[in-house]
Amino acid sequence: MIEAAEALFRFLQLASNMTVIGGCVFLAIAEGKSLSSDNPYLTRLKRALPWLAATVLLGLLGLLAATTAQATGVSENLWHPGAWLDFLQKTRIGFIWTLRETSALVVFGLAWFARTSLGASWRYVACAIAASLTLAIGSFASHPAAEEQSIVAILPYALHLIGASVWFGGLPGVLAVLLYSAQTHQNESMERSGVTLLKQFSSVALPVMVVIVATGLVVADRMVGGNYAALFATAYGWLLNTKLTLLVVILSIAARAHFVWVPSLERTGHLAPPASHHIRNKLTIEFSLAVLLVIVATLLANAVPAKHETIDHWPYPFRFSIDATWDDWLVQTLVGIGVALLILTGTMVVLGRTRQWGVLRRIVIPVLLGILGIASTFYPIAVQSYPETYRKTPVPFDAISIANGAGLFAANCVPCHGPQAKGNGVLAKTLPKQPVDLLTEPHTAMHTAGDFFHWLTYGRFNGVMPAFGEKFSEEERWDVLNFLHANARGYQARIINSRILPGQPFMVSPNFSYSTQDGSSGTLKDFRRKQSVLLVLFSWPESKERLTQLRTAYSTISSTHTAILAVPVNDLNPDDTEALSAYLPLPIVTQGANEITRSYALFRRTITKPDLFGEGALPKHMEFLFDRYGFLRARWIPEGENPGWADLDLLLQQIQQLNREGELLPPPGDHVH
Repeated sequence: MIEAAEALFRFLQLASNMTVIGGCVFLAIAEGKSLSSDNPYLTRLKRALPWLAATVLLGLLGLLAATTAQATGVSENLWHPGAWLDFLQKTRIGFIWTLRETSALVVFGLAWFARTSLGASWRYVACAIAASLTLAIGSFASHPAAEEQSIVAILPYALHLIGASVWFGGLPGVLAVLLYSAQTHQNESMERSGVTLLKQFSSVALPVMVVIVATGLVVADRMVGGNYAALFATAYGWLLNTKLTLLVVILSIAARAHFVWVPSLERTGHLAPPASHHIRNKLTIEFSLAVLLVIVATLLANAVPAKHETIDHWPYPFRFSIDATWDDWLVQTLVGIGVALLILTGTMVVLGRTRQWGVLRRIVIPVLLGILGIASTFYPIAVQSYPETYRKTPVPFDAISIANGAGLFAANCVPCHGPQAKGNGVLAKTLPKQPVDLLTEPHTAMHTAGDFFHWLTYGRFNGVMPAFGEKFSEEERWDVLNFLHANARGYQARIINSRILPGQPFMVSPNFSYSTQDGSSGTLKDFRRKQSVLLVLFSWPESKERLTQLRTAYSTISSTHTAILAVPVNDLNPDDTEALSAYLPLPIVTQGANEITRSYALFRRTITKPDLFGEGALPKHMEFLFDRYGFLRARWIPEGENPGWADLDLLLQQIQQLNREGELLPPPGDHVH
């Protein structure tokens, strides 16, 4: 009930606010043409402005009551002004509501003042500006504002609402002019003035529509956040699709009005009753669709954004994926043909209308070409999908999960897939279907984590790959997937060396937890936006010389806002740990070292030493440099690259380069996709 009340009040205040903005803009234009006082329909619109402003006030009051009840979880607070006041005083949303209600009061005053004045176009402009401010303030409580408190995030949403208001609120004025012109078509001067007014408003509406579409795409992209599958499997997605469909229909009517009807009226100078009736019907449909669009937009504002939605069950047997198909030349060819057919379809539609072709050339052939174009474009990039395809992994991509997955893979999968998942196990050649290469081939990038989860659970190729759904727990299956992703990323990391690639933070590093000999503990994520991290995987006593070098440079490196963590590759006995603690100022990881070593051993490969066969050989010493946003940027393996960071000046240069960089990409997420 509370959710329904909130949606109702949100719609009332939004629709009224939008009508005030657009109505004032239209009336300001009409007042300049001295049409407002002569047209009884526009006079009624002018008199309705204060009532619309009052509806905004009441709608905001109802929204406050519903929001208070929902936020507190007490339905009785819907009727308690004391709870409302407490909500206003203690919450950021309450502060925003206060600003909006104050602005709405100003709008009410200006609307009442304009209602009783003649020749007052500037008063309508002031009223429209105040009403726009009311909407803009409300943007600070929107989904984009919740994501990021910045003008860059909020401005597109605010402009989208204001632009939509100018168009939506102006439609009643357009209908009023058409109604009055139809009744007074014998008055030539009034008809010409009405046509001129429609032309001026149409000229305003065109750039407004461009703003609506452009800002709408920006806002939608931010709310979807790359999770485009959610457009077809979540409530937010279907509402957004409905809104876009309505907008396309509305834009087609608006385009016809701007490019056909208004120029025709300008040429004839009057509105013949049949034409007037036809245009009124079309605009009535447009306005009805606009009201429906505002209702959908209200529901959209209450829905969870697609980027935060979890698709636990994908309802379709296929999905579209360029990543999984585009390497095939046949796919590229078919898609190119499909795009060409769609362009030809559009060209034939335009030529058919302008040259008055017959039904066959104007409708039948373009329809057939369009169907062929759509099929040729989308069928080649369609791949099989499963109910779990877009399921988000509940297990974080961290060292513990990767190490657990590596153990499970070694115990169950090596005979077929090989020790490094290259598809070269001892049983591989005996199978009717060869295991795929999950190391050097981009399978983990081409398919979703949910695809792999389905295959692990139910098997593949009619039992050639066995099902592990009963043998592994759900968490264990996700662990295996995290290992496979880390293994593939480790192979991709072979291009990384001791010199960073400026401005290219492409390698996501697994998170890890640790405790050190001095009692400190934390995770790799704890350093984000604070310090870069130098992770040193060392062997004792083989790495003694390098550790001595780091001991000497410790204070210098620390002064560059870089933390150092030393992780022993081999197990240290208590005496060695005590001796190292006394000798080194570096924090030495004592708990979590095994998981960190097993995870980052996957990043051992280099261009000169790809290490593809057998179980692989872990170098005695490796160092990794992470930027302060969580990306692996450089790596040094003394066995393959000398002098590398043995030259401390080179290491310091890389650190300083990272310190000069700003945030190039958002910090990586906690899960693979």
